[in-house]
Amino acid sequence: MPAASTPNSQPLFDAESQRLLQEASREQNWKRWGTYLSERQWGTVREDYSADGNAWKYFPFDLASLRSYRWGADGLLGLTDREGRLCFCPTFWNGRDSILKERLFGLSSAEGNHGEDCKELYYYLDATPTHSYCKALYKYPHAAFPYEKLRSENAKRTRLDPEYEILDTGVFDENRYCDITVEYAKGSPNDLLIQITATNRGPDPAPLHLLPKIWFRNTWAWGCQHEGCTLKPRITPERDGLLRLEHQTLGTFFLAYDANENDELPTARFTENETDTETLYQKETYTKFTGNAFNNWIIHEDQAAASSERGTMAMLRYSSSLKPGASRVVRLRLYSEKEAPKSDAFKNFDSILKARIQEADSFWKNTLKQNASSEKLAIQRQAYAGLIWSKQFYHYSVADWLRGDSAIAKPPAERLNARNASWKHLFNRDVISMPDKWEYPWYASWDLAFHMIPFAHVDPTFAKKQLILFLREWYMHPNGQIPAYEWALDDVNPPTHAWACWQVYLIGEAKGSPDIDFLKRVFAKLLLNFTWWVNRKDIDGKNIFGGGFLGLDNIGLFDRSKPIPGGATLHQADGTAWMAFYSATMLAMALELAKTDPTFEDIASKFFEHFMGIADAINHLGENGLWDSETGFYYDEIQFADGHCERVKARSLVGLLPLIANLTIESSQLEALPAFRKRMRWYLEHRSDITATMACLHKSDTTENLLLAIPTEDRLRSLLRYLFDETEFLSPYGIRSLSKYHEKNPFSLTLGEEHHEIRYCPGDSDTWLFGGNSNWRGPIWFPLNYLIIQSLKQYHQHYGDSFTIEYPTGSGQQRNLKDCACDIEQRLTRLFTKDTNGQRPYNASHPIQSADPHFSNLHLFYEFFNGDTGQGHGASHQTGWTALIATFLHDLS
Repeated sequence: MPAASTPNSQPLFDAESQRLLQEASREQNWKRWGTYLSERQWGTVREDYSADGNAWKYFPFDLASLRSYRWGADGLLGLTDREGRLCFCPTFWNGRDSILKERLFGLSSAEGNHGEDCKELYYYLDATPTHSYCKALYKYPHAAFPYEKLRSENAKRTRLDPEYEILDTGVFDENRYCDITVEYAKGSPNDLLIQITATNRGPDPAPLHLLPKIWFRNTWAWGCQHEGCTLKPRITPERDGLLRLEHQTLGTFFLAYDANENDELPTARFTENETDTETLYQKETYTKFTGNAFNNWIIHEDQAAASSERGTMAMLRYSSSLKPGASRVVRLRLYSEKEAPKSDAFKNFDSILKARIQEADSFWKNTLKQNASSEKLAIQRQAYAGLIWSKQFYHYSVADWLRGDSAIAKPPAERLNARNASWKHLFNRDVISMPDKWEYPWYASWDLAFHMIPFAHVDPTFAKKQLILFLREWYMHPNGQIPAYEWALDDVNPPTHAWACWQVYLIGEAKGSPDIDFLKRVFAKLLLNFTWWVNRKDIDGKNIFGGGFLGLDNIGLFDRSKPIPGGATLHQADGTAWMAFYSATMLAMALELAKTDPTFEDIASKFFEHFMGIADAINHLGENGLWDSETGFYYDEIQFADGHCERVKARSLVGLLPLIANLTIESSQLEALPAFRKRMRWYLEHRSDITATMACLHKSDTTENLLLAIPTEDRLRSLLRYLFDETEFLSPYGIRSLSKYHEKNPFSLTLGEEHHEIRYCPGDSDTWLFGGNSNWRGPIWFPLNYLIIQSLKQYHQHYGDSFTIEYPTGSGQQRNLKDCACDIEQRLTRLFTKDTNGQRPYNASHPIQSADPHFSNLHLFYEFFNGDTGQGHGASHQTGWTALIATFLHDLS
């Protein structure tokens, strides 16, 4: 199985590393505050109380300023505490927009020609693991924001057309926009410095209103169910330049705000975080002031719209006109009563901010290998910044959500047995790593497994806590299933959680800090999840697994999560490979635990035999299992009701996944574990029906180590010929998800009255399967590239340099598997590094992004990449698993 990638041990002399130690030992609560505010709460399942489950329609963008959220809050590049009680975000107005810019705009699933999509320009520039320093950038056009043009133009386009992006609208032409940088720095755990810097990049003067907003999440309107009963919080003026914020459980805080460039204090106004029922439903609002008050105050100049006395939301108004190239700075300081500055709040503001920036530089200098180029170091640092910024406070109690808030509005009765009804035990109220805080502002458990690999390099405590969290009783289903994501908690995702736990352990071990207690803790709960898989997804009890969706969206010929016409059964090559991968991971963990506790030897034997049975089934069940000897590839297979079988001969990652299920058992492990060794030898001697053609019988040329793997060496070479063929899977920028062979040779199959066809599609999806906003029929995806690369290195560890293969296929050049793996890593890094023309392939579609100095060093980490050109597609801030680029760059340095 893939081995962990491990950086050098990080020195602990820098200030940020010391803060991490203080946080881990609970000496200081450095992570109480962070950039945990969601970029989008509207359009989520949590806020959906409709009868039909159409979350996008029930709570669209246009209602976000009028309705109070039930389960969270959102804002532009914001900040909140780890329970989401008190929130802050910068808000802007250019004097032309019809609404304040207080949250990011994007199209809903139905509005976009490739599903939901954020239509803004924003970048996560820097962050430290404790959020002691965070920096981000928003680009705000001088012209009215083109809301309707983005909607109407995308509505005209089909799934065969590219998306219409904000750069296509022309509002950024001639640099007619403001760069607005947001910085957060901590003076202490409850002392937060906020600096907003706006710079006019355009040729003409431009009006700009900088409108810092602070508010309490509405926890008081829904009754005393899951968050307890607390008094309604309040925000009041304390004195000039200072607001008082009182919350029963958070404590008393103050927000100090500095004067403007004319030494004048901004105007402060207040309102309530309440729904505007009068505008929405023509029903009288019980409070005079509602969440929409600031739009009316600023844009419509309605001075009576907001209060000057108190509320649960407050806004400050800094108005100015910026000359070309000019900048304006707004400084604020949010601090608790107990950690208040000893003197004027802004006396030492600049020195603290400067110190946090220097400490961030020191931390990343110690963390990242400095022999890499400055360009590559900048890519790594922004990748980590996005990963850290994408931590989000997430709240969802399924039982309460299903019942609804009848005191406010009685929900439709049919909801009680609708989405997620079997997950009433689930209670989420935590800071969780998100795939993308706008496009996917909800956790996806198999995404999160990959997030933890880069996280383990910089904040192993957070990585371990996240992995443990999803195995706790209020997350994991009583039957052992790990929750998938809020749209369908019981969907089946690839079983990567155990692998992530093992990798995080190995990364710690390589740094000299093996956490055996962590390994024991997760192993016990993973046994439940493994048993769920075996009992639920091995349909016929023959070690051939289904699973359906398995996270790869439209990679199948049809939607694999739905029944096949005529009562046929789908045997999935990837489902079966994933379970072999899971077995190998659990075996590796058990062998490690058995070093200090011999009782784990029996469990290790169990997983050894599980692996052997699965490998035998995928290779030999029936005659050749899921292996096709004619083409030399693994395929899904449909077994029809009359007993005959037909292979789905589409060459995709589905058939390459058997590569990742491999594990080397070292001779020293066998010598140290006599009970396991005895049982293994018995099995190998008495189950020759299974072991005769198993790769596990292949010993290394130089050691007595054994390799557990699905393909024999001959089959391995056959798969690698496809993998390394540039006319099949090997792209200039990584490994494609579907072979390019199917560009001119689509595969089709008729099932009942339904005709299905799959064709190579390297960029955006050309189907509406799974919403049409992701595509596994050709593009490059980082997570599976990572697993395959690590597997190639593991094969090299076993076979050594004596195993060579033509790379690329047809080139006549022989290379060992480690060299092949490193070359694929190089190809992936080419997505982000400048080519000979000064362009980065992932954003080459818009010349401004490479030619303009105010764009050229800003990085986006897309969800997936075009299999031919490298262009980025899907979610643009997927610095969940695309943050793995930092790991690749580290390995290559």
